[in-house]
Amino acid sequence: MNANLKAEATPPATSTEPRRKRSLGETLRRQPVLVLGLVFIVLYLITGLLDPTMFSAAGVRSILLLAAPLGIFAAAQTLAMLTGGIDMSITMTANLAAYVAANFAGASQLEALAFAFGIGLIVGVLNGIGIGVFKVNALIMTLGVSSILLGLTIVGMKTGGILAGSKDILPIVSYLGGGSLIGPIPASALVWIPLSIALIWGLKQTGLGRAIYAIGDNPTASRLGGIRVPLVLIAVYAMSGLLATLGGLLFSGISSSIGPDQTNGYLLPAIAAVVIGGTSILGGIGGYGGTIMGVLILTLLNRLLLTLDTSEAMRQIIFGIIVLTLAWVYVRISGQRTT
Repeated sequence: MNANLKAEATPPATSTEPRRKRSLGETLRRQPVLVLGLVFIVLYLITGLLDPTMFSAAGVRSILLLAAPLGIFAAAQTLAMLTGGIDMSITMTANLAAYVAANFAGASQLEALAFAFGIGLIVGVLNGIGIGVFKVNALIMTLGVSSILLGLTIVGMKTGGILAGSKDILPIVSYLGGGSLIGPIPASALVWIPLSIALIWGLKQTGLGRAIYAIGDNPTASRLGGIRVPLVLIAVYAMSGLLATLGGLLFSGISSSIGPDQTNGYLLPAIAAVVIGGTSILGGIGGYGGTIMGVLILTLLNRLLLTLDTSEAMRQIIFGIIVLTLAWVYVRISGQRTT
């Protein structure tokens, strides 16, 4: 009995041992978003030292102005990639939708926007049906749709309606693209910010969001678990089409012009922002919060290369190398699966 009492009175050995300190590597592995934050701070400081206007309100405005369209395109890509897919049609959807909106510039703005977003919705639903119902590979499906959309835009500009380079932009689109609502903060950022909050919340707190992660992790198990995979994929690509439309409208407002390929330069950076932000190309891992950091990093990186006055060719080479390096480092630190 005394032995039992003694055993009960003896505290567990682990309670007297000092808590093991986490190494820096382990901390970064548990919180990989810290890596993105550090990269962002370093890039911002370097760019600011080379161009002091970066530390001014005008400098912050320019970054937000450039980041907003990319952030919206990357939001569309995040949704698709979380399911294990990809949407290569986002920029062509954006171009066609912006063209359609401009063709209705003389009519009601609400009507013009409805037609533009209707285009994005139709394209997204068609992508979703092809991928979710007919099991077409997402890359093949969206590339094919992208080619069709490019052809439709070019034909439209040659046979009627407005021409490429037209300045016939909806007033509300021009305002959202280049106007300001609160001080130096561009209106486009005030569209992007609440959208970002809603997307982050929706992915984590709604049934659809959880279904998206489940499908990306294991579509077969999701189907067996009662998730209606085709409907979820249709919803995902429909949202991608709507987001692509919004991105295209914002960019046409910023650039004050329309063209069949005006947003094409956003396609690969949007994918890069998603990957750098920690979303696995295989699906099921990541989120839009990391994508936002990826967007800001890429925007700062582009601004830094412009500040250094590098040629376009060299800027693309350096940009690509740095993006690949950042993506590789992030994957290594976060311990994501890659196969």
